[in-house]
Amino acid sequence: MLFSQSSSSAPTPGVPTAKVGNDYEALTFEGKKTEECPLNGAMYPKSQKKWWEKHRPLGVMIENHEESRPQSGISFADVTYEAVAEGGITRMLNVYYCQDAGIVGPVRSARTYFLDFISEYGSYPLYAHVGGANTPGPANALGQISDYGWNQYNDLNQFSIGFPTFKRDNTRLGREVATEHTMYSVTTKLWEVGKKRGLTNKDDKEGDEWDDNFVKYTFKEDAAVDKRPESQAINVEYWNNSNYFVDWTYDKVENLYLRNNGGVEHLDRNTKKQLSTRNLVILFMTESHANDGYEDNAHMLYGTKGTGKALVFIDGKQTKATWKKSGREGRTKLTDASGEEIQFNRGKIWFEILATDGTVTVK
Repeated sequence: MLFSQSSSSAPTPGVPTAKVGNDYEALTFEGKKTEECPLNGAMYPKSQKKWWEKHRPLGVMIENHEESRPQSGISFADVTYEAVAEGGITRMLNVYYCQDAGIVGPVRSARTYFLDFISEYGSYPLYAHVGGANTPGPANALGQISDYGWNQYNDLNQFSIGFPTFKRDNTRLGREVATEHTMYSVTTKLWEVGKKRGLTNKDDKEGDEWDDNFVKYTFKEDAAVDKRPESQAINVEYWNNSNYFVDWTYDKVENLYLRNNGGVEHLDRNTKKQLSTRNLVILFMTESHANDGYEDNAHMLYGTKGTGKALVFIDGKQTKATWKKSGREGRTKLTDASGEEIQFNRGKIWFEILATDGTVTVK
C-alpha cells in the first residue's frame, strides 16, 4: 500500500494528521473561514492558518503525459503553472502552502522556467522534482539550482532524498505504465524534509521569514450571480497535438472553470473530481528550443522575464492584460488596459504559459 503508516504511529494531541488507509489523504480542518491564504486569497479556519504558518511554499513538478493521468493532488495546489516541457507535452508546477494535498504525482524532472516561477514565492521555497535538465547551456536546471544555493537545502530532488519520502507505485492508476510515470510523494513528507533542513516559516541560512519579500496579489469577492454570463468556453492549443489541448468551461453557478484535457474530463486521482480553477491566466511568452545538444533538441526555453501579453478569465469574463516580471525572483504582475492591477477571485489561480503565437479560442 502506498505510503501506509504503521498502526503504532500515534498522532500528536491537537494536531491533525493524514488519515490512514490505503492512501494518505489530505489533512482537514474545521471552523469558521476567517483567514486569508496569502497565495490565492482563499479563506480558511484559524486552525489551518496555524498549520500553514509552520512551513513555507512547496512547489512540486507533476507531469501531464497521457499515461500519467489522472494525476494526484493537483486540485489542492493554491497555484498551478503549466507549460510544454518537451514534444508538445505539458508539465505543471503546483505550489502548495495553505492546503495539504496528501499524495502528489507522478513527480517529474525540473525545468528552468519553472524555477523562475517558484522563485517568486519568497525566501528559499521548497522545490520537489525527480532530477532535471542538466545539459550545459541555458536549460541546465540542475546547474541553476546549484548556482542559486538551493542544493541539499530547499531543493527536494528525489535523487538525493529517495524512499520513503518518494516512492514508486506501478499500480496506482489501475494499469501498468512506464516507470517514468510511477513516482509519487506526500506533501506532509516533503514539508517534513524542509523542517529537518531548517526550513519552516523561517530559514536557517539567513534567518528570514519566507514571506519577508513576497508580493501578494490583490483579491476581490465574486461577481453577483446575476452579473455573470451564462457561459464561456476557452480552448488552449499546445502545439499541434490535440491530445494535449485544454478546454476550460465556465460554470456560472459555482463561478469557476472546469478543465478538459485531450477532449475528456481531467480528474484528480485523490478526489475523483474534475480539475477546476477560480482564476485562469494565459501568459504569452517567447518559446524556443535550448539548442543545448540534448536529444531531438527537446529542452524548451520561455521568456519568463520582461513583459508580454496575457488573457485573464474571471467571473466568466475575459480581460486583455499585460504581464511583467522584473527578474527570476520578481513577481509576475498583471495589469489591465488602463494600467490597473488585476484583482483575482479568492481561490485557485491557474497560469497557462503559451507561445506568443499560440492559439486561444474563446466562445
